[in-house]
Amino acid sequence: EVQLQASGGGLVQAGGSLKLSCAASGFNFDDYDIGWFRQAPGKEREGVACISSSAGVTYYADSVKGRFTISSDPAKKMVYLQMNNLKFEDTAVYYCAADSWSTWGDPGWGDYWGQGTLVTVSS
Repeated sequence: EVQLQASGGGLVQAGGSLKLSCAASGFNFDDYDIGWFRQAPGKEREGVACISSSAGVTYYADSVKGRFTISSDPAKKMVYLQMNNLKFEDTAVYYCAADSWSTWGDPGWGDYWGQGTLVTVSS
């Protein structure tokens, strides 16, 4: 059974930090890019960051560049999202997803999706 388990969300003050974790199982981790998405109330889902399976190349949305860092531990099948200098507008449910074929940014990106973890940033 494929599983992507996101965790680490919570309540944090603006300017603070959180580290999200995504635990993957049930598929060949090395063959998949892993991405983080978020969706705020009343807004469309947004791709936040992605790390490629092959060379560990990373991609970031402009809104989080310089503040968020995505990393992975293939041995543990884990992907992390370190979020620093959090802003009120970062408040959202964060999801991790995996894709073996699509290009990051494609509308259909994401073969597998996990449940979300809520990040709330107080101003």
